Amino acid sequence: MQRVLSDEGRDVPMAKHWADFQYEIYLGGMSGAVPRLPTDLTRLEELTEQRLGPGPVGYVAGSAGDGSTARANRAALGRRRIVPRMLRDVHERDLSVEVLGRALPAPLALAPVGVLSIMHPDAECAAARAAAAQGVPYILSSASSTPMEQVAEAMGDAERWFQLYWAKDREVTRSFLNRAKAAGFTALVVTLDTPLLAWRPRDLDQAYLPFLHGVGTANYFSDPAFQAGLAKPVHEDPNAAVLHFVGMFADPGKTWPDLAFLRDNWDGPIVLKGILHPDDARQAADAGMDGVVVSNHGGRQVAGSVAAADALPRVAEAVGDRLTVLFDSGVRTGDDVFKALALGAQAVLLGRPYVYGLGLDGQPGVEHVIRCLLAEFDLTLALSGHATPATIGPADLIEESA
Repeated sequence: MQRVLSDEGRDVPMAKHWADFQYEIYLGGMSGAVPRLPTDLTRLEELTEQRLGPGPVGYVAGSAGDGSTARANRAALGRRRIVPRMLRDVHERDLSVEVLGRALPAPLALAPVGVLSIMHPDAECAAARAAAAQGVPYILSSASSTPMEQVAEAMGDAERWFQLYWAKDREVTRSFLNRAKAAGFTALVVTLDTPLLAWRPRDLDQAYLPFLHGVGTANYFSDPAFQAGLAKPVHEDPNAAVLHFVGMFADPGKTWPDLAFLRDNWDGPIVLKGILHPDDARQAADAGMDGVVVSNHGGRQVAGSVAAADALPRVAEAVGDRLTVLFDSGVRTGDDVFKALALGAQAVLLGRPYVYGLGLDGQPGVEHVIRCLLAEFDLTLALSGHATPATIGPADLIEESA
């Protein structure tokens, strides 16, 4: 593992070639060792289904309605086919990119996923340490099962961003932002597509909502502004604390002018997550935001929604010269990363696969997922005729007819 200095002087780990992971695996095979988890990351969901309980698995794998949006996400990526180019020098490759002013070793970050303690007891800290070990940013969910300060401590000085579920209580939101900044989170990712929980049959059929059991509430229960709204300390009346959380968790009354509050209270980059329409992206730029995540929440919010990969080109065309455009929803493989970049994203956020890796093997499972994804992306890049993500563009794809 090479190490390089970012523009800010931060020591950033960088694999010389991420693809070398395959040779590490093959060499291990000479002594009889094989990977503990599949290297085809699309197999992880089925394996997790077999090993973990239906409540936790359903909460992670489940989608809104009949799952049509989640299927559409995969189909939209699948329709795009890569057109490899030959006789280009790809011997030396550099996957590094700059995103939101930060030097990253590859165009990847771990997406914010809450309540990770339902998947593994080491929860967010294990995922964060894995991201730090591989040099990719970790985005901590507001709805984590571990307080943000504890996650920050687990990461040392590694790159970390904070995802905000925008509470009704302004003072709680302000407190979250102050705490995140003090804990070294450098970018704010604001999820806009979850002002209400969607109709999610897998959770409903199990009557399973972790928050009602005080799971995924660690940032709230440890927050002084939240505690100020309670008649008794959390440990004395946990049910009252849960009800207070439920009452403020999200606010369907928020509108575009409310973004001014975030800008007034956060001096770093702000990225809006859940953007699918180019006009919304333009409004984000007009409001002084720094980026957007083209995302439909992995299909968890609106059944029948446009696939994220189908929305990405229009958003990138509308604001790609004004905002950082990131992408999530449906990413499972290295070629998915290639396709997202060709469609206009500057980096992708990986969600469910790393959570499955966590559930199956803790921190090593998350590291396995990151290394597999980036090894496959590195090889896809090279075998398609590219030595850097910067040269990937729309001409590298064709779209099959539906």
